[in-house]
Amino acid sequence: MKKILITGVAGFIGSWTAEALLIKGFTVIGVDNFNDYYDPRIKRDRIKKFSKDCAVLEEDICDLGALDKIFKDHKIDQVCHLAAQAGVGYSLINPFAYEHSNNLGTLNLLELCKKYAVPSFVFASSSSVYGGNEKIPFSESDNVDKPISLYAATKKYNELLAHTYHHLYGINTTALRFFSVYGPWGRPDMALYKFATAITKGQPINVFNFGKMKRDFTYITDIVTGILSALEKNYPCEIFNLGNSATVELNYFIEIIEKELGMIAKKKLMPMQPGDVPESFADIKKARKLLGFDPKTKIEEGVKEFIRWFREYHRL
Repeated sequence: MKKILITGVAGFIGSWTAEALLIKGFTVIGVDNFNDYYDPRIKRDRIKKFSKDCAVLEEDICDLGALDKIFKDHKIDQVCHLAAQAGVGYSLINPFAYEHSNNLGTLNLLELCKKYAVPSFVFASSSSVYGGNEKIPFSESDNVDKPISLYAATKKYNELLAHTYHHLYGINTTALRFFSVYGPWGRPDMALYKFATAITKGQPINVFNFGKMKRDFTYITDIVTGILSALEKNYPCEIFNLGNSATVELNYFIEIIEKELGMIAKKKLMPMQPGDVPESFADIKKARKLLGFDPKTKIEEGVKEFIRWFREYHRL
């Protein structure tokens, strides 16, 4: 079976992907720097399920020397690059973290794919690249030249870089534009986790755009199915939307969380925050056709699963 390098293996999507690949019999080499953007304890807890079955290396993808040794020692067949400095809001506070992790880290990985003749590079992009596009739903053929956050700009750069390395060196590259991924073991800085935490503590939640925002929430197992298909198909150079292809208004999202918790949220209604978009909505016709991508999980079911995990993990 193939030997697959997963960057960001202790992250939300990375940990789910690693576990799924291991179940299928692949050899997984995991890399993560366990940084403190959010509490590293949940990162270490995520990997407990599978760390005995694969190598988890505590390295930074911005350290070219450390990465070079990993490529040399492990004879990698494919790279699944899921590591990134995430979050739109934090990019307003610490832009250099995004330039460092997202841009330099991706460049390092592509250079090493070239050096060690690794033929396949599948990586996480983001729905944020669509910026302020008003055409709904978002399609891979849409112009994405006007990002409205630094995070989005780095993801667009990653897509351009991947295309360049495909053109120059023949590396197969697939960019996956994720849409609002959620589910058990999710990131504490994302809306679902933040809302559940605040509500259970009786604290107010910030409701941006007065709750009128819409998001294409996509459950983690559906996303992982798309990632595994992209790794298997290994197209020469493609970009795919991976979303649920259904929008949910923020106010309704909060209602579902309240129902599952059996508690009412204290809402602090606020205007749109800089860098954010009023709506995200994925056109997934291309992913359906070429990846067989067919998301199954409705928002009510997905939030219920998250709250079940949330109560168990935090012993509520």
